[in-house]
Amino acid sequence: MKIKVIVWQEDNVWCASVPALPGCHTWGESYEHLMEMVKEAIKGWLEVATA
Repeated sequence: MKIKVIVWQEDNVWCASVPALPGCHTWGESYEHLMEMVKEAIKGWLEVATA
């Protein structure tokens, strides 16, 4: 499944938002860390939404 993620850097912190999943946002200390956190945030959002 492909999900659009908006990524930006703010004050040396990487941030991400998933427009298709309201309220699904996260951050990371590096781009690689952010990608791990995005996957976890999406997984958590979907678990809550289907519970």
